[in-house]
Amino acid sequence: MEAIILAGGFGTRLQTVVNDVPKSMARINGRPFLEYLLDYLITQGIEKVVLSVGYKHESISGHFGRKYKSIEVQYAVETEPLGTGGGIRLALWKIDGLSSLAMNGDSLFRLDYRALMDFHRKKKADATLALRKLNDTSRYGRVSVNKVRRIDGFTEKGAETGPGFINGGVYVVEKYFLMDPGFRGRFSLEKDCFENFYPEAKLFGFPSDGYFRDIGIPEDYLKAQDEFAEFKD
Repeated sequence: MEAIILAGGFGTRLQTVVNDVPKSMARINGRPFLEYLLDYLITQGIEKVVLSVGYKHESISGHFGRKYKSIEVQYAVETEPLGTGGGIRLALWKIDGLSSLAMNGDSLFRLDYRALMDFHRKKKADATLALRKLNDTSRYGRVSVNKVRRIDGFTEKGAETGPGFINGGVYVVEKYFLMDPGFRGRFSLEKDCFENFYPEAKLFGFPSDGYFRDIGIPEDYLKAQDEFAEFKD
C-alpha cells in the first residue's frame, strides 16, 4: 500500500511551544511527530509514502532522506501553498496505483488501514473518510452518514455540540477523482471537494474507535507528550 502525508503545515497555532519547523516535525519526547506516524504506517503494511511538503521542506527531507526504516519516501514539493486538496493532488502524480491512502501530518489516528481500504473498494467509492466518534464535535465539525455509511452531510465547526463523528484526517482517494480538471491549483480537500460534492460523488465514511490525537493546538500537543510515551512501534 501507498500513502500520502500532508506534511507542509506552518503550525501557526503551535508557535508558542514549537518554533521554526513544519508542524509535522514538532518534537514529541525528543522525536519528530512524523516519525510516530511513519512507525504506525509500517505496522499497517505501508511500503511507500509521498510527503507533500512546502514550508521549510528541507528540514523534513534532510531528516528522512529517501527511506525511513522499511518505507520508501518520496517528496512532492509545493512551490506555492496549494491547500490540503492541491497538496494531495500534487502528490498523486507520484503514486503508482489507482488509489492511495492520504492523511494529515499533524494527527495520529491508529485504525486498521487494511480494513479501511477493503471497505473503500467494496463500496467502489470515489473517496472514503475515516471517522472518529467524539463526545463533543464542536472543535472539529461533524460528518453524518446514512445506513450504508454513505456521507450525507457536514456540519461546520462550533455549529453543534455533543457526540458525533468527526473527520479523522485519514482518507482513501481514487486518483481519477482528484485528477479531474476542475481541481487545479490551490483548494481545500475538505471544503472545496468533500463538502461541495458529497451529494453527487460516492463518498463514504468508515467509523473507527482507534486512538486519535491531533497536535494542532498547544494543549493537545502537550497531551501527546504523555500519551505517545507508550508507543514503541
